[in-house]
Amino acid sequence: MQYRTLGRTGVTVSSLALGAMNFGQLGRTTQEDATAIVDAALEGGVNLIDTADRYGFGESEEMVGKAIAGRRDDIILATKVFSPMSDEPNHQGSSRRWIVTELESSLRRLNVDHVDLYQIHRWDAATSDEETLSALTDLQRAGKIRYFGSSTYPAYRVVQAQWAAKENHLGRFVTEQPGYSILQRAIEADVLPVVEQYGLGVLVWSPLASGWLSGVVREGQELTTNRSKMLPERFDPSIPSNRARLDAVEKLVTVADEAGLTLIQLALGFVTAHPAVTSAIIGPRTLDHLNSQLAAADTVLSAEVLDAIDEIVAPGIDLAPNEKFDTPPALIDSALRRR
Repeated sequence: MQYRTLGRTGVTVSSLALGAMNFGQLGRTTQEDATAIVDAALEGGVNLIDTADRYGFGESEEMVGKAIAGRRDDIILATKVFSPMSDEPNHQGSSRRWIVTELESSLRRLNVDHVDLYQIHRWDAATSDEETLSALTDLQRAGKIRYFGSSTYPAYRVVQAQWAAKENHLGRFVTEQPGYSILQRAIEADVLPVVEQYGLGVLVWSPLASGWLSGVVREGQELTTNRSKMLPERFDPSIPSNRARLDAVEKLVTVADEAGLTLIQLALGFVTAHPAVTSAIIGPRTLDHLNSQLAAADTVLSAEVLDAIDEIVAPGIDLAPNEKFDTPPALIDSALRRR
């Protein structure tokens, strides 16, 4: 396992982090399964576990809490807030009211007295940066969170949050958690240069592109992945963006084979090769999934292999731009771009 410093915090984290989104109903993962995955991940050198309140509406946090019982001090524990937790309109977002309330719920579910990294899951257009950062700063001073970060923020919002912290003399985001993979590279054009400029740690999600880079999504092969059953339209080869991904995967398999690597090793090695990236978050549902991903812990890709990947998917390009989660609201709602 490789280890890196998380931004400018001085905290050392593993280059592969364990994501717990699949713990519970979403991934059909039992508590016994989750504990076994956590055990094996820690034994394999992973020291960062990432979850969120939204995952299973608290179920993932509860399962993580039980799995890490008795060894809390050896783990960098991260969770998130923002997504709706009920039909109540104030049970979501990044207002002071909700952040303070929901952190207490997360601490209770995790059965801990603090989290190491508390992240705003998505940018909240309805809430000012000052409101959010002041609440997080107070929680940090109270000892309930050690650091705080953002997740899936557009580059301009990362910059705005840094300026808001400086202008209002508040604590600042020290990490960003964007989506990033060989097939989704647009953040190389804006987000990654910005976070490097501000010295943020970067924990990337979906480095296997929702299973596209797991080795099981192949031309002419029946799809049996959990994600393809939940979101079949994202794997339908008749859709142009999916066709482009499938064609890229077939070429990437050849590159991996020639380098003596699995496709998973190629995918994770690519993500962790970028100098701005601290850790890649893996989200196994089973021990077999975990073991295949831990095999990439020490993978270092040569310049020739990285060049070959660039020939297949150009730097800064998303093959499925419709699946982004950081699109400015005005590009989605026409009313926001008309007087």
